[in-house]
Amino acid sequence: MYDELYAAWRLETENGELGRLPPDFYARLSDYLRRGKEDIKTAEAKNLRFALLEHERANASRMTQELIATRYRKIAKMIVVGLSVPMDCLAAEEQRLVGGLSPSAEVFSKFASGIVEGQPVKIPVAETTSSSEPHMVHVRVTLRFLKPVPSIIGSDMKSYGPFQVEDVASVPQENARLLVKQGLAKQVEVP
Repeated sequence: MYDELYAAWRLETENGELGRLPPDFYARLSDYLRRGKEDIKTAEAKNLRFALLEHERANASRMTQELIATRYRKIAKMIVVGLSVPMDCLAAEEQRLVGGLSPSAEVFSKFASGIVEGQPVKIPVAETTSSSEPHMVHVRVTLRFLKPVPSIIGSDMKSYGPFQVEDVASVPQENARLLVKQGLAKQVEVP
Protein backbone atom coordinates (compact mmCIF):
# COMPACT_ATOMS: atom_id res chain seq x y z
CA MET A 1 0.00 0.00 0.00
CA TYR A 2 2.92 2.34 0.70
CA ASP A 3 3.99 2.20 -2.95
CA GLU A 4 0.43 2.89 -4.13
CA LEU A 5 0.15 5.85 -1.72
CA TYR A 6 3.49 7.21 -2.90
CA ALA A 7 2.46 6.94 -6.57
CA ALA A 8 -0.89 8.69 -5.91
CA TRP A 9 0.78 11.42 -3.80
CA ARG A 10 3.45 12.04 -6.43
CA LEU A 11 0.89 12.20 -9.25
CA GLU A 12 -1.28 14.72 -7.37
CA THR A 13 1.55 16.96 -6.21
CA GLU A 14 3.37 17.03 -9.55
CA ASN A 15 0.35 17.29 -11.86
CA GLY A 16 -2.26 20.03 -12.15
CA GLU A 17 -5.01 17.61 -13.12
CA LEU A 18 -6.97 15.36 -10.79
CA GLY A 19 -5.51 11.85 -10.72
CA ARG A 20 -7.55 8.66 -10.65
CA LEU A 21 -7.99 6.74 -7.39
CA PRO A 22 -9.66 3.34 -7.00
CA PRO A 23 -13.02 3.52 -5.18
CA ASP A 24 -11.65 1.62 -2.17
CA PHE A 25 -8.37 3.58 -1.93
CA TYR A 26 -9.08 5.42 1.33
CA ALA A 27 -10.54 2.36 3.03
CA ARG A 28 -7.41 0.35 2.22
CA LEU A 29 -5.16 3.29 3.13
CA SER A 30 -6.87 3.71 6.49
CA ASP A 31 -6.48 0.00 7.19
CA TYR A 32 -2.79 0.16 6.23
CA LEU A 33 -2.18 3.14 8.56
CA ARG A 34 -4.06 1.45 11.40
CA ARG A 35 -2.04 -1.76 11.02
CA GLY A 36 1.18 0.27 10.91
CA LYS A 37 0.25 1.93 14.17
CA GLU A 38 -0.42 -1.48 15.73
CA ASP A 39 2.89 -2.84 14.41
CA ILE A 40 4.74 0.05 16.03
CA LYS A 41 3.07 -0.71 19.37
CA THR A 42 4.22 -4.34 19.24
CA ALA A 43 7.80 -3.64 18.12
CA GLU A 44 10.54 -3.15 20.66
CA ALA A 45 11.32 0.55 21.09
CA LYS A 46 15.08 0.37 20.61
CA ASN A 47 15.43 -1.91 17.61
CA LEU A 48 15.81 -1.23 13.88
CA ARG A 49 12.37 -2.63 12.97
CA PHE A 50 10.74 -0.11 15.32
CA ALA A 51 12.67 2.79 13.76
CA LEU A 52 11.80 1.69 10.22
CA LEU A 53 8.13 1.20 11.03
CA GLU A 54 7.95 4.57 12.75
CA HIS A 55 9.65 6.31 9.81
CA GLU A 56 7.37 4.62 7.26
CA ARG A 57 4.25 5.55 9.24
CA ALA A 58 5.36 9.18 9.58
CA ASN A 59 6.00 9.42 5.82
CA ALA A 60 2.71 7.70 5.00
CA SER A 61 0.79 10.04 7.32
CA ARG A 62 2.39 13.13 5.79
CA MET A 63 1.74 11.93 2.23
CA THR A 64 -1.86 11.07 3.14
CA GLN A 65 -2.52 14.55 4.51
CA GLU A 66 -0.92 16.22 1.48
CA LEU A 67 -2.75 13.93 -0.94
CA ILE A 68 -6.15 14.62 0.60
CA ALA A 69 -5.56 18.39 0.83
CA THR A 70 -4.29 18.61 -2.75
CA ARG A 71 -7.18 16.57 -4.14
CA TYR A 72 -9.68 18.62 -2.11
CA ARG A 73 -8.28 21.89 -3.52
CA LYS A 74 -8.46 20.54 -7.08
CA ILE A 75 -12.02 19.26 -6.64
CA ALA A 76 -13.20 22.47 -4.95
CA LYS A 77 -11.63 24.57 -7.71
CA MET A 78 -13.41 22.52 -10.38
CA ILE A 79 -16.75 22.94 -8.61
CA VAL A 80 -16.27 26.68 -8.07
CA VAL A 81 -15.44 27.36 -11.73
CA GLY A 82 -18.35 25.19 -12.85
CA LEU A 83 -16.42 22.29 -14.32
CA SER A 84 -17.76 18.78 -14.08
CA VAL A 85 -15.81 16.68 -11.59
CA PRO A 86 -14.87 13.35 -13.21
CA MET A 87 -16.54 10.95 -10.78
CA ASP A 88 -14.59 7.98 -12.14
CA CYS A 89 -11.38 9.59 -10.80
CA LEU A 90 -12.75 9.80 -7.26
CA ALA A 91 -12.60 7.35 -4.40
CA ALA A 92 -15.97 6.42 -2.88
CA GLU A 93 -15.60 8.89 0.01
CA GLU A 94 -14.72 11.73 -2.36
CA GLN A 95 -17.80 10.98 -4.46
CA ARG A 96 -20.00 11.48 -1.39
CA LEU A 97 -18.10 14.63 -0.47
CA VAL A 98 -18.57 16.10 -3.96
CA GLY A 99 -22.29 15.36 -3.70
CA GLY A 100 -22.40 17.60 -0.62
CA LEU A 101 -20.33 20.43 -2.15
CA SER A 102 -22.07 20.73 -5.52
CA PRO A 103 -25.39 22.17 -4.23
CA SER A 104 -23.51 24.85 -2.26
CA ALA A 105 -21.49 25.82 -5.32
CA GLU A 106 -24.68 26.00 -7.39
CA VAL A 107 -26.35 28.35 -4.88
CA PHE A 108 -23.21 30.52 -4.77
CA SER A 109 -23.07 30.65 -8.58
CA LYS A 110 -26.73 31.78 -8.75
CA PHE A 111 -25.99 34.38 -6.06
CA ALA A 112 -22.99 35.73 -7.99
CA SER A 113 -24.79 35.87 -11.35
CA GLY A 114 -27.81 37.55 -9.74
CA ILE A 115 -25.62 40.24 -8.22
CA VAL A 116 -23.84 40.79 -11.55
CA GLU A 117 -27.24 41.12 -13.24
CA GLY A 118 -28.23 43.73 -10.67
CA GLN A 119 -31.00 41.59 -9.24
CA PRO A 120 -31.62 41.15 -5.53
CA VAL A 121 -30.93 37.55 -4.63
CA LYS A 122 -32.49 35.67 -1.75
CA ILE A 123 -30.30 33.03 -0.19
CA PRO A 124 -32.27 30.25 1.51
CA VAL A 125 -31.64 30.09 5.26
CA ALA A 126 -32.81 27.65 7.88
CA GLU A 127 -35.21 29.06 10.42
CA THR A 128 -34.98 28.55 14.15
CA THR A 129 -37.86 27.06 16.08
CA SER A 130 -38.54 30.32 17.93
CA SER A 131 -40.31 32.94 15.84
CA SER A 132 -38.84 35.74 17.99
CA GLU A 133 -35.26 34.85 16.98
CA PRO A 134 -33.80 36.10 13.68
CA HIS A 135 -33.18 33.74 10.77
CA MET A 136 -30.15 31.58 11.39
CA VAL A 137 -27.84 29.94 8.89
CA HIS A 138 -26.67 26.52 10.04
CA VAL A 139 -22.92 26.41 9.57
CA ARG A 140 -21.77 23.02 8.35
CA VAL A 141 -18.57 21.26 9.33
CA THR A 142 -16.84 18.44 7.45
CA LEU A 143 -16.16 15.38 9.59
CA ARG A 144 -14.36 12.06 9.15
CA PHE A 145 -16.13 9.37 11.13
CA LEU A 146 -14.03 7.24 13.46
CA LYS A 147 -16.84 4.87 14.49
CA PRO A 148 -20.14 3.76 12.90
CA VAL A 149 -22.93 6.24 13.62
CA PRO A 150 -26.63 5.62 12.90
CA SER A 151 -28.75 8.24 11.12
CA ILE A 152 -29.14 11.47 13.06
CA ILE A 153 -31.46 14.44 12.83
CA GLY A 154 -29.36 17.58 12.48
CA SER A 155 -29.98 20.87 14.23
CA ASP A 156 -31.38 22.02 10.88
CA MET A 157 -34.00 19.23 11.15
CA LYS A 158 -32.54 17.32 8.18
CA SER A 159 -31.55 13.66 8.31
CA TYR A 160 -27.85 12.72 8.09
CA GLY A 161 -26.26 9.29 7.84
CA PRO A 162 -25.94 6.50 8.66
CA PHE A 163 -22.14 6.77 8.66
CA GLN A 164 -19.47 4.08 8.54
CA VAL A 165 -15.86 4.28 9.73
CA GLU A 166 -13.85 6.64 7.45
CA ASP A 167 -16.97 8.20 5.89
CA VAL A 168 -16.58 11.92 5.26
CA ALA A 169 -19.66 14.13 5.54
CA SER A 170 -20.73 17.70 6.14
CA VAL A 171 -23.09 18.15 9.11
CA PRO A 172 -24.38 21.17 11.06
CA GLN A 173 -21.79 22.66 13.41
CA GLU A 174 -23.87 21.94 16.53
CA ASN A 175 -24.05 18.24 15.68
CA ALA A 176 -20.39 18.14 14.63
CA ARG A 177 -19.32 19.51 18.00
CA LEU A 178 -21.19 16.72 19.81
CA LEU A 179 -19.92 13.96 17.50
CA VAL A 180 -16.32 15.09 17.96
CA LYS A 181 -16.75 15.45 21.74
CA GLN A 182 -18.09 11.87 21.93
CA GLY A 183 -15.09 10.58 19.95
CA LEU A 184 -17.26 9.40 17.05
CA ALA A 185 -15.76 11.73 14.44
CA LYS A 186 -12.88 14.09 13.78
CA GLN A 187 -13.14 17.46 12.08
CA VAL A 188 -11.47 17.61 8.67
CA GLU A 189 -9.21 20.63 8.45
CA VAL A 190 -9.60 22.43 5.14
CA PRO A 191 -6.48 24.39 4.13
